[in-house]
Amino acid sequence: MKETETRFTTEALVIKEMNVGESDRLVTLFTRDYGIIRAFAPGAKSIKSKKGAATSLLTYSSFTLVKKQDAYRVREASPIRIFFGAGSDIAVLALAQYFCELSGVLVSSGVADGEFLRLILNSLHFLTKEKRFPPLIKAVTELRAASISGFMPDLVACSGCGKFEDDIMYFDVAEGTLFCGDCLPAGRKAAAVDRTVLTAMRHIIYSEFQKLYAFTVPDKSARRLSDITGEYITYRTEHRFATLEFYNSIKE
Repeated sequence: MKETETRFTTEALVIKEMNVGESDRLVTLFTRDYGIIRAFAPGAKSIKSKKGAATSLLTYSSFTLVKKQDAYRVREASPIRIFFGAGSDIAVLALAQYFCELSGVLVSSGVADGEFLRLILNSLHFLTKEKRFPPLIKAVTELRAASISGFMPDLVACSGCGKFEDDIMYFDVAEGTLFCGDCLPAGRKAAAVDRTVLTAMRHIIYSEFQKLYAFTVPDKSARRLSDITGEYITYRTEHRFATLEFYNSIKE
């Protein structure tokens, strides 16, 4: 009995690539319609291949894929947006690769997640084209990604007394809750956040998407925010992000 093939077209961001032999690639795609897909791209490394640029890491492309049983093959591919070229800043590139790893951990295979993909694409744009401060874009991406994926913290008010804010509040990374100084349980590990950082965290979580990137904070506050969101996403996913560790080792 002849095995049937399914052919379809979708847009996707290449979040991982691996060379196979002299001319082929195995790519991991964050697709708009089907979540995460791993696909074989024959001949993609060849100089004459039209699929070369489209199957490169951190390129957003249109793909025509062929599915046979549980295996995918790239039939055609054309780039829509190339986020990185030669000479890109290594710290920015490392952060972008971290966004890819984050996608691979939090997005399911076969399940459309357009909101998450929109977040990653916009973050890459603000990181590479708008040249926004990397720690701020990192924090936005991490905290919004956590919220989309079911790890939204409760930052409405102190979970003890309901106080909305104070000069210093405390964010419980393990529980994703907020405390004022009077209600923080003894011995509880929590990150101190001032009004600027707390306001930024609330904006990232609760704002409409079109307003998500429409704020700024001083660089010192952005770095503090980035440290907190990095700790939070790592704790909640229970995943050791190699790309995050590399970014932290080379950031300013």
